[in-house]
This record gives sequence, structure tokens and C-alpha cells, in this order.
Amino acid sequence: MIKKTQTLLAGVALAASLALPLSAQAETLKVGGKNFTEQLILAEMTDQLLQAKGYDTEKLDGMGTTVLRTAMENGQVDLYWEYTGTSLVTFNKITEPMGAAETYAKVKELDAGVGITWLDASNANNTYALAVRAGDDKGLSTLSDLATAYSDGENPKMGVNIEFPKRADGLPGLEEAYGFETKRRDLAPMESGLVYQALKDGKVDVGLVFATDGRIAAFDFKVLEDDKGYFPNYALAPTIRTEVLEANPELGDLLNGLAAKLDDSVMQGLNAEVDVDKKTIEDVSEAFLKDQGLI
Repeated sequence: MIKKTQTLLAGVALAASLALPLSAQAETLKVGGKNFTEQLILAEMTDQLLQAKGYDTEKLDGMGTTVLRTAMENGQVDLYWEYTGTSLVTFNKITEPMGAAETYAKVKELDAGVGITWLDASNANNTYALAVRAGDDKGLSTLSDLATAYSDGENPKMGVNIEFPKRADGLPGLEEAYGFETKRRDLAPMESGLVYQALKDGKVDVGLVFATDGRIAAFDFKVLEDDKGYFPNYALAPTIRTEVLEANPELGDLLNGLAAKLDDSVMQGLNAEVDVDKKTIEDVSEAFLKDQGLI
């Protein structure tokens, strides 16, 4: 009799679980992240924060941009930090210039259609930028100066990552906006992190950097002014599958609380602790969360 009762209860429980949305059944939140320092830090901080609040998590970082977005749309990743400009241009194919607020509103609207919710944007804007060595700037101060240098045949060597020469919001659009053209010999494609060292060592004249990278200040780089306002806003924000948020609404407050602590200066400092001071991502993340009273 006891066995029959237990079996009946187990059957009822199973039926109830099958009636629930998949997200509500999930025992483990899958935290995604891309394959560069800032994203590795954000994934680790999010993972530590959620674990401290009692969630079971699985961290899935080190992914490329498109792979990570696809994983979220397929339900293989539940949440990760994305940049508004990346969603606008790369995922939603919108290249017309927009301000920060308009960009955020547009990606929030469009991504809702594929089951992704944008939570609060932080004040960190990790936009593309081009930089030179402050002590050897080749007379360059703006992107218009750089365009003139190429048009005059000076052909500065530009260190870029693999994606930049192909992205709509990268080099092709930049050349069109500023009216210049680079040749293959002008470019030195490499992994993103290597560009900084190549620029520091004088192996390239100009380097593609990200505005919140700590090595800009540490290596004494000078960022060229985007005097025509070409590069989109890349505000950093947590994104989450809508069904996961609906099943766990408290996640919104937790992630918004972390987003509120982040701005350009904070991210530059965190990135520098890892890339310049060689601290571990785990230690940097834990120290920040504790310092901010988040865990």
C-alpha cells in the first residue's frame, strides 16, 4: 500500500512538472559569456552573484558573439551581457545612426520578438575606437586625420581583430563615413587582445581598441576622436531569455543591481586588474562583488 501511494504521488509530481514551462523546471541557470576579458569578468561576476543568492548555475563563457546569441535563442544559454550596438547592427541589421537611448529602445523592442529581454543598461559603453601611442601619434588626433593620412598615401599600419574588416559597423562603414580606403597591406588582423601589445611595441601605427579596456590608460594610448560620430553606442546590459525571467522575476532586480554599479571607469579598472596586473578573473570578480555589497 505504501509503495502504491508513493508511486501515485510520484506520478502526480511528474505530471505536474510536465505541465510547467521548460524554464520553470530548470534547476540550473546557464550563464553565457564571450571570449574576451570584459565578458569573462562579467560572466564570472554574474555566476558568483547568482550562486551567492542560492541559484544553481553553469557558466558557459568563451564563445564568439554569433555563437552565443544563437545559443540563447536556442535555449542553451539563459542569460548573458550584451552590447546594444552589437544587437542593433549585427543581429538586427540596422546601420543607421542612433543615439544611446534610441539604440537601447530599438534593440529592446526587436529582441523581445525572439524571446530575449533586455534589462537595465549600465553606464559602460564599450564602443569601438582606434588608438595610437600618445608619445608617437603620427600627428593624428581624430578619425578624420586618419582618413586624410590614408588618402595622402601615408598608409598607417592598422592592427585589427578578425571581425572588424568585415563587420557592417566596423571598417567598411568607417571607410564610407570618413571617405577613405585601406588596402590589404595596411591591415594587420590578429586576436583582439594582441592588438594592444602590437600597438605598444610599435608593430602597428594604429590599433583597434575597446573603450572600456584598461590597457588604454596602462599603455599610454591616445584614442582618436570619432569626430563624425560614426561608431554606434555599445551600452552594456544584461539580457535574459524572457521565459526564464518570467519564471524567476527576482533575477531582474539582481542583475539590474549589478548593472547599476558599472560604468566606463569601473570596467576599465576591472579589465586592467586582469590584463595588466595579472590577477585572476575569479579574484577580481569576487573582490568587486564584496566591495559593492552585492555578496
